[in-house]
Amino acid sequence: MTSSIQEARRALGQTLRGLRRDAGLSGRQLASLSGWHESVVSKIETGDRSPTEAHLRAYCVHTGHEAQLPDLIATLRNVQAAYLEWRKVLGTGTKRRQHQAVKLAEDSKLMRIYQPNIIPGILQTAEYASAVLRRYIDFYRVPDDLDEGVAKRLERQQLLYKGDHRFHILVAEQALRTTVGTDAVMTGQLDRLLAVIGLPRVLLGVIPAQAGLPMQVTNFVMFDERLVLVEAVTAELTVTQPREIATYGRLFTELSELSVTGEPARRLIRQALETRSQ
Repeated sequence: MTSSIQEARRALGQTLRGLRRDAGLSGRQLASLSGWHESVVSKIETGDRSPTEAHLRAYCVHTGHEAQLPDLIATLRNVQAAYLEWRKVLGTGTKRRQHQAVKLAEDSKLMRIYQPNIIPGILQTAEYASAVLRRYIDFYRVPDDLDEGVAKRLERQQLLYKGDHRFHILVAEQALRTTVGTDAVMTGQLDRLLAVIGLPRVLLGVIPAQAGLPMQVTNFVMFDERLVLVEAVTAELTVTQPREIATYGRLFTELSELSVTGEPARRLIRQALETRSQ
């Protein structure tokens, strides 16, 4: 879990501690009134445990601060929204998640994308996207809406050709070589990358396999300076803390300095293509 989520949870806990102390209640007294184990109060107030809306109601009722309940619930829901399990994100299939990605891209002037293992969705061919989303559907055991999900993913690519959107995309050399689908799918995808390099709104960089990375990094997408999406195995993290966004920006700059663009990038892509034709 990112530090911004932890900080938000701790801040909420401190607010609740203030309500309790203002009411002259000890943690043990509040727990007794609410029917909780006394450790619950401590864990909530230190941010070690996320409260439920029922916990918030109990705090407000027993401390006489019922008027603060709507604001506290809104704060809690914001914290919960920052950490979304894939089973919830993909609960109705892949189309809704792809639609959200389209909206985020439409609302952004600059997208910075880092992907160490596969080609980012904004550059995927239909066949490659189909193979990727099929893996998601099968692995997370979500409703099969493959065709709709692929269509939405391809819709986002229209932004590469219109408006004033700009894209700075970094892929590790491994992403050129990770097999997705068949050799034919990979050949089509790599050919697509060669064409993308010439697009005026896109700067595509490839980080050579021999490059010394600043640290172990998972894939992430930056939408202007307002938020970063980070994909983990079980959940998607939404980072909105300005300090954390700045850290991701600094990391992206370091990764960018390791990348090659233009003809050197084409050369790495052609080398990956050659392995598919042998």
